[in-house]
Amino acid sequence: MIQDMLGNEFYVGAFKDGNLWRTNKFTDVSQYPMGSSPDMCVWERRLLYCVPVPGQSSWTEPSCDMDPNWSSQTREKRRRMDDEDVDPMDLVPDDDIKSSPTTKKMREDGFPSPLPEATDSKPGSSGSSMSSFQQVDKDNLPCLVKIYDTPESELKLNDVFEFIGVLTFDSELPVEKDDNEDLDDAMVGLPPNKVPRLHCVIHRKLAVHDFLQGSPIMEPKPHLVKEIREALFRHLTAVLGNDGCVSLRTLLCIPIASEEITRLLGQVHARVDDVAVGKLSLNLTGISKESVSVFGTRLSQAFKDLLPFTHGIPLTLEYLNTASLAPKKDYQANRLIPGVLQLPEGSHLTVDETQLQSGTLNSNGVENTNVLKTLSEFQKVEYDFQYYKMEMAADVQLLIFSEGKSNIVPADVVVPFQPSSLESSETPVAEALEAWRWYLATVRSLPHSIGSEMQKV
Repeated sequence: MIQDMLGNEFYVGAFKDGNLWRTNKFTDVSQYPMGSSPDMCVWERRLLYCVPVPGQSSWTEPSCDMDPNWSSQTREKRRRMDDEDVDPMDLVPDDDIKSSPTTKKMREDGFPSPLPEATDSKPGSSGSSMSSFQQVDKDNLPCLVKIYDTPESELKLNDVFEFIGVLTFDSELPVEKDDNEDLDDAMVGLPPNKVPRLHCVIHRKLAVHDFLQGSPIMEPKPHLVKEIREALFRHLTAVLGNDGCVSLRTLLCIPIASEEITRLLGQVHARVDDVAVGKLSLNLTGISKESVSVFGTRLSQAFKDLLPFTHGIPLTLEYLNTASLAPKKDYQANRLIPGVLQLPEGSHLTVDETQLQSGTLNSNGVENTNVLKTLSEFQKVEYDFQYYKMEMAADVQLLIFSEGKSNIVPADVVVPFQPSSLESSETPVAEALEAWRWYLATVRSLPHSIGSEMQKV
């Protein structure tokens, strides 16, 4: 997930080595000495600070068992390439180099020196990058992605992307303290021995369908969708303790499980002024501290089995007073400090109010309650830039557990929860889970239209 956007970085993209033009594209350091040749061209690349997707379910992660001899084979291949006199990648026509838009823009301003981080890198060190990368905790490892030749509009904050490119990382690489003084503002606190660099060759934005590992591509035919929906309905009914409670807000007999399926299919389709069209939040009332430990745990596990991104908030007085729900800008580090509610599109958020007791909220607690209320009502999160606040659009499915109607997180639908059984539901087979995931992902993405008469209502 793109957690922060660090701006653009200028680098010596091409230089003349004798009669040949060579390039530093997709590298941290030049593989050949540049010297003081006046024939240099400055290019630019975008810097994206990416992190593992918050709350990503384990079933979305593909197995990536790699050949242990992969690193040695890569190093041997690199040595063979280095032994060659000419690298085809370095042969770039003079006209293409000099006609670069960035080169024209920077020609009058001179050329900056190579990247400071290049002094910390070693030619050929990328052969050990993968072996070092396999020894770190990938669940908490950020990555600095460098983007080339891509319009800024294609990459947005909080989007989930797949990047393929050249990885450089060495966890044993020492970084001198004095080196940080020469780093650009965007690089401070991101040493190459702690944060790997990925020079992106190709990228694509990921949708929910892209996380369905083994699900076959099926046409959403009515009879097929109906069968899968009924099976999912029976499963959620069992998870909810066979609750057939009728919603007090309607005259229709809508069981909670059916209401839950409808909510899971909701998403923000459009925005009209401050109205997020398509959102649907649910507040289950009548849940005590004891019952939430049983049914809340079951339902949370069911969400993790069905949805790609799930997250939970234990809403206590201490949590509200101390947590950072909204992201904040740290100008001293020139970084966007993440908040709990900096979530990708399509995330599911469960808010548990059953542990909330009476007490006093401090200023941070009041701010957090306002952030939650804004998210529920308008599907927006206020990012704190110290001198001002900016509302960022969100698309988060909300479920609130509470004893009475929640006053902190107002929901679109309030349903009393009255289970009739404490028996645990059977663990669904893998084929059923794959079908339910396909159903939820497919139906949410189907095209729709709202007639003029319905718009008036």
